[in-house]
Amino acid sequence: MGALEAMFLALAAFGGGALNAVAGGGSFVTFPALIVTGVAPIEANATSAVALWPGTLSSILAYRRELFAQRAGAPGLGLVSLVGGAAGALLLVNTPPAVFMELVPFLLLAATLLFAFGDRLHSRLNRRGPPRPAFGAIAQLGIAVYGGYFGGGIGIMMLAAFALMGMTDIHRMNALKVLLTLAINGVAVVTFVITGVVEWLPAAMMVAGAVLGGYGGAALALRLDPRWVRRFVIALGAAMSAWFFFH
Repeated sequence: MGALEAMFLALAAFGGGALNAVAGGGSFVTFPALIVTGVAPIEANATSAVALWPGTLSSILAYRRELFAQRAGAPGLGLVSLVGGAAGALLLVNTPPAVFMELVPFLLLAATLLFAFGDRLHSRLNRRGPPRPAFGAIAQLGIAVYGGYFGGGIGIMMLAAFALMGMTDIHRMNALKVLLTLAINGVAVVTFVITGVVEWLPAAMMVAGAVLGGYGGAALALRLDPRWVRRFVIALGAAMSAWFFFH
């Protein structure tokens, strides 16, 4: 791997780490970057997860105050995330690359629409009574399976589910999203390492960039107007959906 490719991957990881901290969707930077440098799809997905995981860990430090404020419900959702992430990762390593690539734009578009109209859906659901406690666990299990399988857009999906559960503080939502992403990707990374689908040289080139981007992105998100963060999430989801539909 040449110096320009290494720099390109490091910059992509920085951007991906920052996006994961702000709104999710970091793999939509790192995954295509790995493909461009010649990594095969399944390996690119696994390598992207390995590279971005330390960046997610660094984001936890920036969000520690927001996480402490909602510590009661986090452990249960975290356990569900670990189970779903492991299941999705095992599904990925046993699936032909073309199959999951065809599903990605549809899943991401659905998640973007759900987040964009989540407040309205939540209001209508609450007219019939608030969602049952099991709703959050079931939704998170599905998201975690998808996250272990591909990972692109799980932040948007979780923010959408949180909105349906009645959460309104975008910063607390982002903090919980980062924690659960850490669990999903962590167990997926272990699975990818065990099954030998990680390209370690590109991963090593990307880790430092992801860590810096993850912490910096979280710190930036906490200073932004929540309305702008929300608009950014919707714009990012729409753009990435279009990209995957037409590429």
